[in-house]
Amino acid sequence: MNAQMLSLNQLKQFALQREAFIYYIFFFVLCFFAIVLHDTAFLTLSNFMNIVKQTAPLTIMAVGLTFALAVGHIDLSIGSTVALSALVGALLLQHTGIPLAVLGALLVGLTIGLINGLLIERLQVSSLLITLGTMGIITGIARQITNLESVPIINQDFTFLFGSGKVLGMPILLLWTIVIGGCAYIILKKLAAGRHLLAVGGNPTAARAMGIKVTRIRLYALIASSMAAALAGLLYAGRLHGARYTLGEADLLTVIAAVAIGGTSLFGGRACIVGAILGTWLMGIINNGLILSGFSTNEQMIARGVILVIAVAIGVKEIRNG
Repeated sequence: MNAQMLSLNQLKQFALQREAFIYYIFFFVLCFFAIVLHDTAFLTLSNFMNIVKQTAPLTIMAVGLTFALAVGHIDLSIGSTVALSALVGALLLQHTGIPLAVLGALLVGLTIGLINGLLIERLQVSSLLITLGTMGIITGIARQITNLESVPIINQDFTFLFGSGKVLGMPILLLWTIVIGGCAYIILKKLAAGRHLLAVGGNPTAARAMGIKVTRIRLYALIASSMAAALAGLLYAGRLHGARYTLGEADLLTVIAAVAIGGTSLFGGRACIVGAILGTWLMGIINNGLILSGFSTNEQMIARGVILVIAVAIGVKEIRNG
């Protein structure tokens, strides 16, 4: 019994150290660029606000993906969901009001999450393969419905709510990040639903023995991931004053790296919302720092890839230690 308790305490201590890792690397990267770019606008408040606004859709996607990873699934279709949801919202906005346009976009996310979840659970196939397939289907639909053309948004109320607005001096995109991140944190840390998510991801067999409806929990997690991607699509559309089939297509790698480096296990059973948010901001700071340093887009992609490899290596080490 004592040995078992000792092992449990060691695992808890290791988990806390993993969650604290994002704080250390965030501080290190910030200090590094502050020194290297001391003669630029890197350390200005306006630059940091720009980073927060630019990464807001990524942050929302990362929060949603955290739910999927918590139950042991991965959702590769979130990038294509961003594009399709944004296009549907923009098209509806041309003929209806904001409520129906937003509802339509979110219903796209809900439907995709439901289809992903049902296929994974009914066919008992890896979420990696299912969402890879649906990613291709969704991308094709997004390209087809507008013939590769952009859909402009001229509704100023929409762009205020999902892009350029400010509330009491706070950018609306930062407010969206706080609200969605806060709700997700409460669900995972304070509610029984969060404990069920982590239990399912940690040990599905034990979760079933406890009376937890494993299939239903996994389904809810995938729906949350897709609906978060749909909301990210609306934020992109609002900030860019339009929607295009290319929205979100380059975000998957960044989001996975941000979530993994933020302390969420890629193999289920542990999730960290604060870490996911800091992870996306970290990726934004790295991109911003590389741009100000004169690095190209290709070199930025290499940096994101390196970060993802490091995060996966840490995750594999966790499994071996467990």
